[in-house]
Amino acid sequence: MVYLILDLLDLYTLILLIRVVLSWVNVSPYNPVARFLYRITDPVLDPIRRMLPSFGGLDISPLIVFGAVWLLKSLLLR
Repeated sequence: MVYLILDLLDLYTLILLIRVVLSWVNVSPYNPVARFLYRITDPVLDPIRRMLPSFGGLDISPLIVFGAVWLLKSLLLR
């Protein structure tokens, strides 16, 4: 069961990384892949964005999620 959770966390990390890379490139918001990635990652990223102060247009919420996933994975592996 723990390994399934770890695999799902790895998959979510990959999805989040793809979303970050797509944010550097101008991808149409109507693109079905982009819409899927936004739908999967926005519920996690949006609350973090609301709590963080503005960093001049720099979105560090994915970094916080990456850190949280890393922490959760390290706790599950103990």
